[in-house]
Amino acid sequence: MCDAKQLQDTLCTRIIMTREGNITKSLDPSSATINRDALAKTVYSRLFDWLVDKINKSVGQDSDSRTLIGVLDIYGFESFKNNSFEQFCINLANEKLQQHFNQHVFKMEQEEYSKEEINWSYIEFIDNQDVLDLIERKPVGIISLLDEACMFPRSTHETFATKLFQSFKNHSRFKKPKLSLTDFTISHYAGEVTYQANLFLEKNRDYSIVEHHSLLSSSKCPFVAGLFPPSLEDTSKSSYKFSSVATRFKQQLQALMETLSLTEPHYIRCVKPNSGNRPGNFENLSVLHQLRCGGVLEAVRISCAGYPTRRTYDEFLDRFGLLAPKFVGTQNNEKAATEELLQRLNLSNYQLGKTKVFLRAGQMAEMDARRAEALNNAAKVIQRQFRTFIARKEFNRKRRAALKIQCYWRGWLARKLYKVMRREAASVIIQKYIRRWLSQKVYIHLRFAVNTIQAGIRAYFVRREYQLKRQTLAALKIQKNWRMWKARSYFLHLRVATISFQCAWRCRLARKELHRLKLAERETGALREAKNKLEKRCEELTWRLQLEKRLRILQKLEALSRQAQGCYNNILIKSSTCDLGEMVLGGEDNSSLFTTTQADAEESKSLEIRKLQNALEEMQLESDAAKALALKEKEANLVLRNKLEVATNQSSALEESYVKIQDLTRENQSLKISVESLEKKVADTHRELVISQNETDERLRKVKEVESNIAQLQETVHRLEEKLSNLESENQVLRQQALVVSPTNGLTNHATPMILQTPEAQQVSQGSQHSMFDSSIDSQIIKVRSNSLSDTKLQSRFSIERQQENQRALVKCVIQDVGFSNDKPVAACIIYKCLLQWHAFEAEITPVFDHIIQTIGLIIEEKDDNDALSYWLSNTSTLIFLLQRNLKPSGVSTTPQRRYPGSVTLIGRMTQGFKSPSNHGSSGTGGTFGAHEGIQQVEAKYPAILFKQQVTTYLEKIYGILRENVKKDIGPLLSLCIQAPRMSRASMSKGSRSPNMIGATQQVLSSHWHSIIKILNSLLSKLRANHVPPLLVCKLFTQVFSFINVQLFNSLLLRRECCSFSNGEYIKSGLAELEQWICEASEQYAGTSWDELRYIRQAVGFLVIHQKAKKTLDEIMQDICPVLTVQQLYRISTMYWDDKYGTQSVSREVFASMKMMMTRSSQNASANTFLLDDDTSIPFSVDELTKGMSDVDLSDVETPPLLRDISAFHFLQENT
Repeated sequence: MCDAKQLQDTLCTRIIMTREGNITKSLDPSSATINRDALAKTVYSRLFDWLVDKINKSVGQDSDSRTLIGVLDIYGFESFKNNSFEQFCINLANEKLQQHFNQHVFKMEQEEYSKEEINWSYIEFIDNQDVLDLIERKPVGIISLLDEACMFPRSTHETFATKLFQSFKNHSRFKKPKLSLTDFTISHYAGEVTYQANLFLEKNRDYSIVEHHSLLSSSKCPFVAGLFPPSLEDTSKSSYKFSSVATRFKQQLQALMETLSLTEPHYIRCVKPNSGNRPGNFENLSVLHQLRCGGVLEAVRISCAGYPTRRTYDEFLDRFGLLAPKFVGTQNNEKAATEELLQRLNLSNYQLGKTKVFLRAGQMAEMDARRAEALNNAAKVIQRQFRTFIARKEFNRKRRAALKIQCYWRGWLARKLYKVMRREAASVIIQKYIRRWLSQKVYIHLRFAVNTIQAGIRAYFVRREYQLKRQTLAALKIQKNWRMWKARSYFLHLRVATISFQCAWRCRLARKELHRLKLAERETGALREAKNKLEKRCEELTWRLQLEKRLRILQKLEALSRQAQGCYNNILIKSSTCDLGEMVLGGEDNSSLFTTTQADAEESKSLEIRKLQNALEEMQLESDAAKALALKEKEANLVLRNKLEVATNQSSALEESYVKIQDLTRENQSLKISVESLEKKVADTHRELVISQNETDERLRKVKEVESNIAQLQETVHRLEEKLSNLESENQVLRQQALVVSPTNGLTNHATPMILQTPEAQQVSQGSQHSMFDSSIDSQIIKVRSNSLSDTKLQSRFSIERQQENQRALVKCVIQDVGFSNDKPVAACIIYKCLLQWHAFEAEITPVFDHIIQTIGLIIEEKDDNDALSYWLSNTSTLIFLLQRNLKPSGVSTTPQRRYPGSVTLIGRMTQGFKSPSNHGSSGTGGTFGAHEGIQQVEAKYPAILFKQQVTTYLEKIYGILRENVKKDIGPLLSLCIQAPRMSRASMSKGSRSPNMIGATQQVLSSHWHSIIKILNSLLSKLRANHVPPLLVCKLFTQVFSFINVQLFNSLLLRRECCSFSNGEYIKSGLAELEQWICEASEQYAGTSWDELRYIRQAVGFLVIHQKAKKTLDEIMQDICPVLTVQQLYRISTMYWDDKYGTQSVSREVFASMKMMMTRSSQNASANTFLLDDDTSIPFSVDELTKGMSDVDLSDVETPPLLRDISAFHFLQENT
């Protein structure tokens, strides 16, 4: 880069130029250090200038452009604990910019108003010219004195400070601190700043040395040489040239001011809200001080009172003259024309100067809107005339064309009408003959179909009876073979297990014997003999075990494959020999046989897998034992080796024992080899077991394939059943059509069964569908069928009709408000009794649950008042209690399962109940509705479980609607309660303070709380009148009081006018009334409602205490407000204001501690929130409700009058 020798000479020497020649002087270390620092500053300065120039070029700044748009961003006024030369320069720049702001905003604006001689009152503002004179004035200014001190080498910061004190001791903007000799204070426009003059001299000196410039300009690097071009300045006697940083900064500021004076500036003032850099916190005094010092208040005052829009008269008339063209064209005086135009437009608060018109803010926009409206109206007139011409021309053309088209169209319509009339006459004749032919064809087809169906049905019954006998014989044979195979399998299993156990036990004894012999006998002969015996015995036992396991696995797999193949062959034979009707009737038996075979196959498969797993575990245990034995042998060998070394070191006379030890060592090695061979054998055995297990898995896969084939056959059977049912329904429709066409329709109407819509009716009618198809058109067949099957059909039809009638009666009774009997809801008890009596909980399919649920839903949608909701809340909770207590899930056996003779459907059971209600009322599940001990649990099917879930959903829905209704009623009153003191103060300030006025105000204040208590009393009375369980009442009021707590507390934190002393007293009196209401309501219904108000109680307690400034943070958080968080306490403390006594909030130390604690907890997002959330969840479960309710005795519930006269509901009265 640079010459090293030249660089050393430049840093360590100094050249002085004289008349006789140049004198080179060596520098001392301090001077050389200064020389080095000067070189670094020079390089840094040139690099910075180069970087700025590059940035300006890359941005695209055009040096030849006449217009300029720039953004000047200044850091702002700085005042720190220690302020040095940098802060002095920054504050000088701020003073210059503030002067420019004053010059532009205040001086130039008001000078233009004065020049135009408009009516204007001069606004005073703060001028900072004296501060600039203090800093920049020559020859006695701070910068001038600083440059003068820097020129003297022996000057220090003490002498510089003394000179400042002597020069500006009487200046109003300059002060001297009392406790410092070198510090000085300047009163800037934004406040006083104390500067430390310790480093002013060092930071202001900047030397330009010729040697440095010549050294870097001669650098070999083109970049460095380009930074230092050759200088044309004359060389002086000294190579050191002093340059003041402050003077250069002042010159740059002056150039900046000249540039700003040539532009039209716009200002953006940034205000620092607080000194702690915290969001949402404004320090009012600091913000107001910044606004005053920045001249913002005066600028706002000028903007409000000034005229931001100004135009010359010719420009104004040229733009807005079209608003009054006749009037403006007759005026020669532009000023008078402008004034008349403004008066015509009804504008006010404008000023007319000598050459310009001055308008208020917004008036120019209004005039532009009127101008645009006038232009739009003119354009609309032109468009309207042109469109009228075009429309008239188009209308005349279309009118001529329409007349011609109508002429031709009327002729065509007349010809078409004639043709249509001819075709209609011909079609009537054709239709007459076609209808007769079609009716005859349909009649013949129906008669043939009826005969065919009757023949097929008779053949179907014969084949079904034959197939039933075949299935019975086949089932007996299968059962015999299955019992035989099961007994033989059990015997073989016991025999194999016994042999395996014997082998395992013998192996265990052999291993124990081997271990004992190894420990007891250490001689070679005994060990060898024992080893040979054990080897032979282990090989024999291992071989026998493997052989028996293989045989057992093969036998089991062959038996399973034979069994699966036999089942599959039987299924194929049966499916191939049976026709459509036989497959339908034998579906249930085949499915049971498939299920039995599948279950047996799975059981045998699981037994075999368990046996194989047990065998594998035994082999693994043997392998582990062998490994443990080898490890013990290794340990014994180590012990023997240690003893051998000790014996060798002690004496050489133990050679014989050494020989024996060697023999033992060789024997141990041979034993190790034998153990390794045994391990290999075990590994081989394990591999063989894995192979056999794979074979077993393959066999099991084949069994699964057989099972899948069986499942496919079952699906085929189901599809065929569906097809058969579809065919039967089609046949029934055809039969009904035949009955309608036949002349004996009157006879068949009495014998045709009713078509049922419900699934239960379809199940009942399946038993009698076959008898329907036996009907014929002639009366003789009808008589035969009625004699044989009339009893069954009539019974099923009557039972279905009676079931529907009873369900409608029950629904009609539930819709009405049947009230309560002995404090128990009658509707819930009646519903439960009827469902229990009809055995609906044990039915697979029943529509009665859907009817009840739909009825409850319709009632809730139609009646949403609190009285109706309370009534149904009591009914649904009681019904849930009865269902939860007396139902058990399907598959849980607590009591013996009841067996019902005959039909297992709901209709069949209801039919039996209608025939003998007294029998059911005295025995079984429906026998007693009394105490909990007398009621047996019923096994509930899926519809019953679903019904219980739906009732639970409606219970939660009713509870939620009732809770939201109460919140809607209380919400507006809470808003009035939190705003009542402020509204009362406003009303009293407007009116007089007479005693009557004060009494009326107090009455209004207390009326809001009384309204809330009235709503709570009304709700409690309705809940008690409807006998709602106390648990639900307690949960409801707990959530209501939680809502009151959330609303009052959030309003207190969000509104500063509510966070006052008088408002705290008012809320405290209201809380006292709520506490009295809770005490009167008792703990049974109110519960922990008073604890739900803890947030607002503690917040109000903090508001009404006196001498808050004397309280410490620990006393506030532990004694007064232990529940509130730091954020909530800080919010209340900052928003608190005493409108009654004028007391202050907490002390500054407490505020500082709160800020510190909030800073620590700011990382937690949940800790930054200070508002409370309302709880909208359901606060109870079914189990909790069941435990919280008292026992319900159904024996003393009275029957409603609507059901007393119905015979099917007599069981309700008999149980009473």
